[in-house]
Amino acid sequence: MSDDEFETMTFETALKELEEVVTKLDRGDVALAESIALYDRGQKLKARCEKTLREAEEKVAQITLDAGGQPTGTKPAEGL
Repeated sequence: MSDDEFETMTFETALKELEEVVTKLDRGDVALAESIALYDRGQKLKARCEKTLREAEEKVAQITLDAGGQPTGTKPAEGL
């Protein structure tokens, strides 16, 4: 899978695949070469999930509140 494919992957898909990778590695019944490939894939999936969560946190942080603390809307996050 190319890096572009990871970029377009949904959070849910990346997380599900990451869980599958971890399960396979935890079982310990895969050859060394496959373990290395799974680890590399897991790193890319983890990075994708972290990026998506970071973007979501930035959007949440940009919610504007009124004087009473009630949400009034959002403003664009810088860098998005």
